[in-house]
Amino acid sequence: MADLKQSTPAESTPAEDIDMGEGVAAEGTHEAELTELEPESQKLVLFADLVKSPIVEVLVGTGDDRQTYSAHEAVLVKAPEFAKQLSELASGSTPRQIVYPDADVDAMGSVIEYLYTGEYFPKKTSTSRDAPLETDPRQPLPDNEGLGLLVHARIYTLAGRLQLPDLKSLAHSKIHRTASTAKGELAYARFVYKESSPEDAVIRKPVAAFWATRSYALRHDAEPEFKAMCLEFPQFSYDVLQLVLDQQEKKRGGGGSSSREVVATGESSETPSKAPQVVPSSTRKRARASHI
Repeated sequence: MADLKQSTPAESTPAEDIDMGEGVAAEGTHEAELTELEPESQKLVLFADLVKSPIVEVLVGTGDDRQTYSAHEAVLVKAPEFAKQLSELASGSTPRQIVYPDADVDAMGSVIEYLYTGEYFPKKTSTSRDAPLETDPRQPLPDNEGLGLLVHARIYTLAGRLQLPDLKSLAHSKIHRTASTAKGELAYARFVYKESSPEDAVIRKPVAAFWATRSYALRHDAEPEFKAMCLEFPQFSYDVLQLVLDQQEKKRGGGGSSSREVVATGESSETPSKAPQVVPSSTRKRARASHI
C-alpha cells in the first residue's frame, strides 16, 4: 500500500496531456477559420479571354425567318438562362447550339449586342438622364404602327426571360425616349397587355396612365383602335378607368391623396389642357412624348 502511494504522484496525469493537445488543436482550428475568412481576389477577365472561348450558335425563330447568331460562350453565359442551357449540353458536343423558336429575331440580336458591349442600338446620345436616342432609320415617320416602341418592348420582354434585369431597365428607359402617335401607342399597349405579366406594374402602369390622362384627346385620332383595345383587353379598360376615377376623386377631395397614387400629369388640377402633352409615366423614368 505504501509503495502504491509513492508511485502515483510520480506519473504524469493523462488529463494534463489531453488538455495540452486540445489547446494546440484549437489554435490550429482558429487559424484555419481566419484563412477561410480571407476574401478571394477576383479573377481578371480580359476581352481577349472572352473571344478565346468556344463559339455557340443561337438559333432564333422558325421557317424562313429563322436566324442563327454565333457568339462566344464566355459572353453568352453572362445571361443566367443561357448559362443554364449551355451547362446542360453534352460535354464536347458539336455544334454547340441553343434554340429559341418563339423569340423575336431582332430582339435576340440586340440582347447579344448588349452582352458584348453593354448597350444596343439605338443608343442614348449622351449620359444625360434625358438624353434622346440615336435616330433609327428603320422606323417610319410618323410611326403609326408603334414600331419604335415595340423594338424596346420586345427587348424588355426577352431580357426578363433571360434573367437580365439591367437590360430590362435599359430597354424600359428607352421606351420613354421614343415618340409615337395615338395609333402607335395603342399598338404598343396591345403588346404590353398581351405579352407582360399582370403583376408587371413597371411596364403596365405607365401605359394605363398615358391613356388615363390623354384618352380624351388621343382617342379621336384612333377611335376604332382604341375601342378594339378596350374590348380585347378588359384589364386595360379597368386600369385606365380606375386611374381616371382616382384623378376625379383627388380633385374633389381638394388635392388630398386617393387610395391609389395617380401618376402626375403636370397640369393644373382644375383646368385640364386641351392638347396632348408629355405624360410622366413613373417616378423613376422620364416622360414619353406622343407626336400627333
